Amino acid sequence: MRDHVLGIVPQDYDVATSATPDEIRTLFGQRKTLTIGAAFGVVTVLGRKPAGPIEVATFRSETNYSDGRHPDQVTFTSAEEDARRRDFTINGLFYDPLADQVIDYVQGRVDLAAGLVRAIGQPAERIREDKLRMLRAVRFTATFDFQIEPSTLRAIQDSARDIIQVSSERIGMEMRRMLLDANRARAVELLRETELLQPLLPEVAGVSDSVWQQTLRVLAQIKPSDLSLPLAVLLHPARGEAAVQNVGRRMRWTNKEISHAEWLLKKFPDVQKSQTLPWPRLQRVLIHAGAGDLIAMAEAFAGRLDPNLVSCREHLAMPPEVLNPTPLIGGADLIAHGLVPGPEFAPLLEQVRNAQLEGTISTCQEALALVDGLRG
Repeated sequence: MRDHVLGIVPQDYDVATSATPDEIRTLFGQRKTLTIGAAFGVVTVLGRKPAGPIEVATFRSETNYSDGRHPDQVTFTSAEEDARRRDFTINGLFYDPLADQVIDYVQGRVDLAAGLVRAIGQPAERIREDKLRMLRAVRFTATFDFQIEPSTLRAIQDSARDIIQVSSERIGMEMRRMLLDANRARAVELLRETELLQPLLPEVAGVSDSVWQQTLRVLAQIKPSDLSLPLAVLLHPARGEAAVQNVGRRMRWTNKEISHAEWLLKKFPDVQKSQTLPWPRLQRVLIHAGAGDLIAMAEAFAGRLDPNLVSCREHLAMPPEVLNPTPLIGGADLIAHGLVPGPEFAPLLEQVRNAQLEGTISTCQEALALVDGLRG
């Protein structure tokens, strides 16, 4: 309902009802329902293929959250009480499709109009129930370009160190959504303001203000297609690929995302000095599948007119057969030439490739002659 009021097409809908789980199952039939979450008042209704499964929740109130996530007890109740157990006022709105009416028990529409993310009831209590709500507050605030209501902000700052009690998967999911959002720089800035940065990303929490402002500026400029690019930018001040490994594993992100972010940080210095870099070394960077992200990252830091980046773009504009010519020889050619397969193959082929790219050899015969010379 929040997105609808803001004029945004909702990504999905939460369905809530006064019907109990048993009544929902009776209405839709046992073959069309799943009761995995019935203990918490949630029944999954198996809809038609275009719609897929739909979770239907009974209006409920909750008491005690011993594990900081799940309520110890659920009681079925009214819509108003259900709204008051939710996290933020902007998420406590209901919509009655029959009456075409927004139902607001928590002043959510007022806060939407004011651009505020405010906890429902006592902020400290809402956070104590589910500490992930601290990160959700940051994400909603950044996504909608809102502000965090002062008492809610103070409660987050007071409890920030407790965020590590939340499972890595849940933290990683929220961080992923923040870093892929167009307002990622605002989200990261809010992490620092709410004091969540230190427990979540100690690798960059202590950087100087000037470096921090540069990081925010670059995060705002990039247009990533996946997590790797914003991750590399965010951890650039940490000066090492090890930081990517530490953070990526901690957040339970994929090996592919982590490896690509590591590659970006490792090769970033190469494009910064491309004009003085040996061509065979630069060529291997530019033909890599991640070269587009690397150039985008470097341009966000230095600007499109940086001479080294202009040089990289000129190289990338070369015809494919010039930028990445077919290798003159391979392992099979070495075997046919009488060499026994072994560990010397890789360095020999690399040196032959370097010579080809430098233009000192251009035929298979010249390549094999170079091999003979290298082997003495």
